[in-house]
Amino acid sequence: MEILRVENLTKIYGSKDNEVRALDGVSFSVEKGEFIAIIGPSGSGKSTLLHILGGVDVPTSGKVYMDGQDVYAQNEEQLAIFRRRQVGLIYQFYNLIPVLNVTENITLPVLMDERKVNHERLAELLEILKLKGREKHLPNQLSGGQQQRVSIGRALMNAPAVVLADEPTGNLDSRNSQEIVDLLKFSNKKYNQTLIVITHDEQVALQADRIIAIEDGRITRDEVIRR
Repeated sequence: MEILRVENLTKIYGSKDNEVRALDGVSFSVEKGEFIAIIGPSGSGKSTLLHILGGVDVPTSGKVYMDGQDVYAQNEEQLAIFRRRQVGLIYQFYNLIPVLNVTENITLPVLMDERKVNHERLAELLEILKLKGREKHLPNQLSGGQQQRVSIGRALMNAPAVVLADEPTGNLDSRNSQEIVDLLKFSNKKYNQTLIVITHDEQVALQADRIIAIEDGRITRDEVIRR
């Protein structure tokens, strides 16, 4: 079952002589529950693509369909709801709120959406993420690996259809990196969530079901690694 479809996606920055095509006619589709790694050199358009998939940046042209819905046919309010409910974003540098504790950071998307916290799901996430006993800790009281686990919890709390991770292991040592990848793979299988990860790490990419390589804003390779 198709969860995501991208059609002829183009993103242009600047104009005339200063024009930069960050994305140049990118098209692909993703099945529900797939784990996809997006690779490519710096400046290839990977992060731009991820931000457009997540509703954070707007394409110059082209379409993004999430669960059959035309993402950019929505107004600003609808787009904000889409970002909160349909997409979970995980960043390399965690982006946690310094004055909020672990539980508050994880549940922030739910509270911003003015919905009740699912305490059963919260308890399950804290257990899976090995954050039990650290619920009241602030980000500066946690290690880098623990902070990244909090950011994963925040991304999963709303049970999004698609989880997008931008270099989630780029700021961690090899042991913590593999722990984070294992957690993402676990949630991918347990919740049947679609997982799209941008990475420079070949070892991370090779654990995906499929690898998409991007260079100069275009897809140069789209290979199924495992089914």
